[in-house]
Amino acid sequence: MKRYIYILVISCLTMATSCKKGFLDQVPDDRLTLDQTFTTRATAEKFLNNVYSSVPDEFGQRNPAGASNAGMWTGGSDEAEFLWSFVQSNNMNLGSWDSNSDFVNNYWNNFYRAIRSASFFMANIDKVNQDISPELIVQYKAEARALRAMYYFYLVRLYGPVVIVGENVIEPDASADSFRLPRNTFDECIDYITTELQTAAASLPVAPANDNNYGRITKGIALAFKAQALLLSASPLYNGNGDLAALKNKDGKPLVSQTSDLNKWKKASDAYKDFLTQFGGTYSLYKEANADPALAAYLSCRNVFLVQWNSEVIFARPGSSVGPRQYEITPYHSGSNSDSRASGALGATQRQVDAFFMANGKSIDDATSGYVTSGFTDYKPVGAPEARSVYNQWVNREPRFYVNITYDNSIWLNVNNGLITTRLYNTGNSGKKTGGGDYCPTGYVVRKAMGLGKWDENNRPVILYRLANVYLDYAEALNESTPGDPDILRYVNLIRERAGIPQYGSANLAVPQDQSAMREAIRKERRVELCFENVRFFDTRRWKIAEQTDNGPMPGLNIGADLPDFLRVVPFETRVFTKRHYLFPIPSKDVNSDNLLVQNPGW
Repeated sequence: MKRYIYILVISCLTMATSCKKGFLDQVPDDRLTLDQTFTTRATAEKFLNNVYSSVPDEFGQRNPAGASNAGMWTGGSDEAEFLWSFVQSNNMNLGSWDSNSDFVNNYWNNFYRAIRSASFFMANIDKVNQDISPELIVQYKAEARALRAMYYFYLVRLYGPVVIVGENVIEPDASADSFRLPRNTFDECIDYITTELQTAAASLPVAPANDNNYGRITKGIALAFKAQALLLSASPLYNGNGDLAALKNKDGKPLVSQTSDLNKWKKASDAYKDFLTQFGGTYSLYKEANADPALAAYLSCRNVFLVQWNSEVIFARPGSSVGPRQYEITPYHSGSNSDSRASGALGATQRQVDAFFMANGKSIDDATSGYVTSGFTDYKPVGAPEARSVYNQWVNREPRFYVNITYDNSIWLNVNNGLITTRLYNTGNSGKKTGGGDYCPTGYVVRKAMGLGKWDENNRPVILYRLANVYLDYAEALNESTPGDPDILRYVNLIRERAGIPQYGSANLAVPQDQSAMREAIRKERRVELCFENVRFFDTRRWKIAEQTDNGPMPGLNIGADLPDFLRVVPFETRVFTKRHYLFPIPSKDVNSDNLLVQNPGW
């Protein structure tokens, strides 16, 4: 394994990047020697910038695990589905993957290569003697240290316990024995990640120095990742999970603790509380004002993804595949201007559609919610320019529903060339028969983070972590560690308030009465607020519920039919998820080349 990880010592100097703004677009022009690289500030910074280039570009999920480390998390969760067969999340959903799959190998190799490059930078940046202050060297070391820990976090949430290389810098000509290392325990991995992030945070700035430094690691980013690592460690997948009892190194050392430890939830909740205390003046929920409270909520929830580097953004990647993502979520719109005509090939599942609350803040399965299952109403949804005939299941839903879902007979966001009505039934302007190879596979097109103009945009960052995540992470950890703490309700209600729906404890919406009920409320809120943000995939796994949520028939609308049969809910595929799928397998070639490296259960 180590030979494969470390074989490219200087290759990261020429790694390509798709960034269009800021520090990530600075890449070396030539292959440089080590001495040349760490002589001047400019070339050393280019090395560090390429360490940054392994930060995932989560708008590029049609082509996951390539050089940009895009995920498989949207189409690979019970939220959504990609149309095209070449998208590897579709293979994962059908169980057609193993330890030789490209994406299994690529995430492992890419993140370890970035880890190696970060360590190499830290070991050599002190050699730079031109145009750089000691203070900046300290900061750059801290950035590389934080990035290295973050890449380990990305590894452990996929593969579980991994090999922690630490400060070792192995030379390319080292003996083969140097490459044989066992996996660390999961607790050792988390201790290393959190300790490194805490150490890095001490030397990082609270805010970027200027506009050209947006996206660089700050103190807040480092401590947010520390809290996320502790949340993962506290979750059922790793906190006393008997299903992983057999995961041991070859010397018999258990890699996942079999004792459930409530204090892990306390450590996580404390980390989030410390974050909120320390950065209360740095980050805030993004809000827009309007005389109409529902419209204010709609604009706030929509524009948090459109207003770049706003107050809610903690971590974002400046260079992103925003154009390709918007191609996926702009419907086909046959006959329309090319600015508003694309594929609509990223579809939301019926389960995700049903997860959104009604305008009164109640779930649709609540008998008092007012949810109507049949018929049509002339209705003007919040944010729409005029009324349309709307299927009653989509009437009077909360503002976030209209922010996140394009449904049949809704009005398209880009009104620059007139109003376009999206028709998703079979022969509609965006239907299966009309689009041919470009149509929505579920009958509902994902809309989140879609801009208001042409789809072919190329200069907007992808948000990877925002304050709303922190609020809901904190509420979850606190509910598990200290049920009944008033902060639980406070932070869930702050999310609901911004979303424009009644808060728990208001006149018609009771407070969840116990820990179990509050757990369910928090999970529902996460599913709505953080939908299509690459959270649900990991939530269902760390909660150990993916065997229920990600297995079996997955529902959508009857896209091969016209109205009214189009509205019938049918399975669009049967997904496969078994116990072994909670963890990615270690790439087989690495297990085969390192006789101390054990494979994950079931693979």
